Amino acid sequence: MANLFKKADEDKIDLQERKGSGFQRFLNAILDGGKQGVDLGLAIIPGVLIITTFVMTISFGAKDPSIGYQGIAYEGVPMLPYIVGFINYPFKILFGFTNPEAIAFPITALGSVGASLGLIPTFLAKGIIGGKEIAVFTAMGMCWSGYLSTHSAMLDALKFRNLISKALISHTIGGICAGVFAHWVFVLVTKIF
Repeated sequence: MANLFKKADEDKIDLQERKGSGFQRFLNAILDGGKQGVDLGLAIIPGVLIITTFVMTISFGAKDPSIGYQGIAYEGVPMLPYIVGFINYPFKILFGFTNPEAIAFPITALGSVGASLGLIPTFLAKGIIGGKEIAVFTAMGMCWSGYLSTHSAMLDALKFRNLISKALISHTIGGICAGVFAHWVFVLVTKIF
């Protein structure tokens, strides 16, 4: 445990008294905070952008197969549903997914829950999901919000990059448990009522 905080002890925080009036110190705090916020925002972009784009590219085919690819949103090569179709049984038991395309939501949520929420209207229009899947998506999305962006950027800023893998493992387990729990609670509630 001592090694965990050794790096933090080496980086001493500068707590010098700031000069100027209260208003000037307030403006400096706003400007410094804004700069650090932008830096943090730039640090989270690669994980979010890469994962989200990749998953959306391998989740859906052409919107209208008779016309072919039109270069519009959500068009790609539907490899993910094809692969998950072979091992759909565990996803059906654990999460209640009846359609292999539904796995695109949790995988996209690893990069960006906001982007994965954009999949829901498409899923609903195609009849891929219903209330049960939305309950599972909500649980997993709430748990996995900030999955890549939070851990990588936050632990990097704290100079604890070595803990990113441990944080992601615990976050992954939490999201899977949340999805399984939401599925079975939904099943129980619908049977009772």
